[in-house]
Amino acid sequence: MQSSLFSRRALFAALLGVVYPGLGHVYLRAWIRAIAWFGLAMVTAAMVVPESAITAFQQNGIDGLVTASRSFSLEVMGSLLVVRALNVLDAYLTGLRQERATVQSPDDDVARCPNCGGELDEELDFCPWCTTELSEFETPPDVEEETERDGLPFR
Repeated sequence: MQSSLFSRRALFAALLGVVYPGLGHVYLRAWIRAIAWFGLAMVTAAMVVPESAITAFQQNGIDGLVTASRSFSLEVMGSLLVVRALNVLDAYLTGLRQERATVQSPDDDVARCPNCGGELDEELDFCPWCTTELSEFETPPDVEEETERDGLPFR
């Protein structure tokens, strides 16, 4: 498996990061990063969103917030956008880093998924990372392992 700049897993994590900061990291099971990005997004919003927008949200729900957000200054929109953009970039890079880490080296004795390269749990019959059933990758019946018959090896 060769690492590249484009990974479905990393791209999906970045897409989830667009939805809300930290969500892509949850998908990647990077729990501390997810909590940190979620917290940063909340703190940034609490610091820069005007009190009038919070009041509008409390009184009219999401419609009030959308209406109030139309009057946000460039600084407010910029700071919220920077946090979101950096989160998306971090989710993407974290996904790529995880993919590179799962590429099996020749001296690695850990069982890896043939589909995504994730570390396998011996007790499961599917990959806990990509949910691929491992029975799909079993040896075909026409390829038999070498065994001994009457003391002589045969195929």
